[in-house]
Amino acid sequence: MMPDLTALQAFEAAARHGSFTRAAVELNLTQSAVSRQIKDLEAQLGVALFQRVRQRVVLSSLGERLRPEIERLLSDVEHLTLRAASARDVTGHLTIATLPTFGSRWLMPRLPDFLAAHSGMQATVISRSGSFDLTEAGVDVAIHYGKPVWPGATCSFLCTETVLAVVAPGLLEDGATLPGTIPLLHLDSRPMLWPQWLAANGGDMTDGFRGHRFDQFSLLIEAATAGMGAALLPSYLIEREVAQGDLKVVAGEPLDTDQGYWIVVAEERSSDPLPQGFTAWITRQVGQGAPSANG
Repeated sequence: MMPDLTALQAFEAAARHGSFTRAAVELNLTQSAVSRQIKDLEAQLGVALFQRVRQRVVLSSLGERLRPEIERLLSDVEHLTLRAASARDVTGHLTIATLPTFGSRWLMPRLPDFLAAHSGMQATVISRSGSFDLTEAGVDVAIHYGKPVWPGATCSFLCTETVLAVVAPGLLEDGATLPGTIPLLHLDSRPMLWPQWLAANGGDMTDGFRGHRFDQFSLLIEAATAGMGAALLPSYLIEREVAQGDLKVVAGEPLDTDQGYWIVVAEERSSDPLPQGFTAWITRQVGQGAPSANG
């Protein structure tokens, strides 16, 4: 019952073009060859995939239902081929899933150090938020914020998170406390950060709900840098901006959040050298002072 791959390619091209002739041109085949492949596929499945309408071919209702599955299958085969071709002369491969802003702002500047110590290793880095099936996704290690709970994997503690109140330099004098006239910038997924920070610094926590909201830390950082208001941001995400003077820390006590960062390894890869090596390396990097001031 395994269909021929070329027949699936013919089906996908014909469905996309609405024409066997144009599909044949794309696939460098004759029109009769494409027609024959699709007829063979229909015979194997025992269903009609196309309807012939005037001089066009139109997908049948079943063809419409099968089309996205076939497109996904062909895409998976293509990606498999590309991964295999890219693995020449590679001594090992590590797939890392990371929180998007953590990956771009903290991990990427440091990852070359890990790669330099593992000559010949190929890394794949993807951005993910929340837990998922590591094995199904083909991921070896993931960086996770929250509680140490991840089905089918082990979680190793990296650090707590220290959040700093920051503003663009033109909004506030050095050492000045935060006035009520400056808008507050919020992350949608953490609506209680400002009320908690204000309560910890002698302010009115009910004042902590005003201001603008964003769904990603990367947008929040850009908004703060542009002078839209004051933001509460993890210290490890704004190392560059603080060092360069694009953001300055507001007077007040930092806020330690009640959750932490974890390195997550699929259970079947927990004893493999590369995931072990990556876990040891990133733990050392955190211990050198980032991503948390408490690290």
